[in-house]
Amino acid sequence: MTTTPRPRSQLGSHVATRQALSRRQFLRGAGIVLSLPLLDSMLPGIARAAEARAAKAAAAKPRRMLAICNNLGLVPDNFFPTVTGRGYALSPYLERMKDHRENFTVFSGVSHPGVDGGHPADISFLTAAPHPGSGGFRNTISLDQYIAERIGHETRFPSLTLGVNVVQGARSLSWTGSGVLIPCEEKASDVFRQLFIQGSAAEVNAQMRKLDLGRSILDAVAGQAKDLKRGVTARDRDRLDQYFTSVRDLEQRMQMSKEWERKPKPQVEMPVPLDPASPREYMDKVKLMYDMARLAFETDSTRSISLMLDSVNSPAIEFGDHKTTDGYHNLSHHGKSTEKLAQLKAIDEWHMTLLNGLFTDLRNVKEDGETLLDRTMVLYGSNLGNANTHVTTNLPTLFAGGGFRHGQHLAFDRNRNYPLPNLFVSMLQRMGIETDRFASATGTMRGLELA
Repeated sequence: MTTTPRPRSQLGSHVATRQALSRRQFLRGAGIVLSLPLLDSMLPGIARAAEARAAKAAAAKPRRMLAICNNLGLVPDNFFPTVTGRGYALSPYLERMKDHRENFTVFSGVSHPGVDGGHPADISFLTAAPHPGSGGFRNTISLDQYIAERIGHETRFPSLTLGVNVVQGARSLSWTGSGVLIPCEEKASDVFRQLFIQGSAAEVNAQMRKLDLGRSILDAVAGQAKDLKRGVTARDRDRLDQYFTSVRDLEQRMQMSKEWERKPKPQVEMPVPLDPASPREYMDKVKLMYDMARLAFETDSTRSISLMLDSVNSPAIEFGDHKTTDGYHNLSHHGKSTEKLAQLKAIDEWHMTLLNGLFTDLRNVKEDGETLLDRTMVLYGSNLGNANTHVTTNLPTLFAGGGFRHGQHLAFDRNRNYPLPNLFVSMLQRMGIETDRFASATGTMRGLELA
């Protein structure tokens, strides 16, 4: 007999007094044969503790994460401080953010173990999946989506995936648990409309019908999978299990989206932004995406955002009084040319100026007596330690806000790098997610303490 799975709260009371449920048996009862990760509700005595943790997390202060990757990095000599610890002398680039030196930590000697391949490494920036340039590469879940899967139901949007000058369909920081790329949203105006423009009643109803249709298609696909799995190899069954687990996850997200459709969207004073017309206006695009991230956090519309700055795909750019003579990528291969290095320095300093502005904007927003910067972790870095040589070690990494004790340069061995995924574990724990591992992490980030 096919049964309908009960909500977690009901499952909790069930398994607290009876034998633990079999994951596969549970799913067969739902008319689907899939393999899911072990759930708290399927273990005796754990369900109540899981519910208690969920209640505690709901009452806790909201924490947020913005992860930014500039896939051409920064000129290392101008970024890394020469002195370690607290009281270090700011580097030329960090001087641009001197007003916030107590709000950020700079890291040196960190990288993702096994992540190589030069430019392709940007798709592993938030996944740390090794060898992204290899022929058989398959990506893993990104940090932002790991967060979205666990707390995304608490906000209208589980996550936002943003980009500037991105090659659509090929580049993104966000990847699902099945290793599927999540496309970047490049137009700030579209992001703004999604966040703040309420559709008419007819538009809302149309969207609800689309969500219902999508769920019915997923149900049909899952039904076909039951027949498809007969007669295939064990390896293929595992692949189908993984795929259809993702299908069910998507279905659950669609259901949450449906619940949010009829809730009014927040109102902000800012008008719909005007999108820059040309990729040459790269820095204007970056600034607008910073504004969208800040507004999304300020209205608690989401708590997980990724932003890819696809500098590789950017032409000669214009910003302030500057106009580069060559494409951003070509400039990064400077070969120690004085002229190219001077232009790169101007670009990098402008990046630091914009980042400083973001920190200021977040600090100026108050939330229950704290600043939005105190509750927002901002990770800024790159997949390349030096774009001129394509190395993927000693990654320039800056980490700000989030309620950590900052104002330091944490320096690790630049030849035998410390695993950057350890920072991801610290970030996940700060988000209230109970885990001690992510990708190739060996623990939490050494030397990083809570404020």
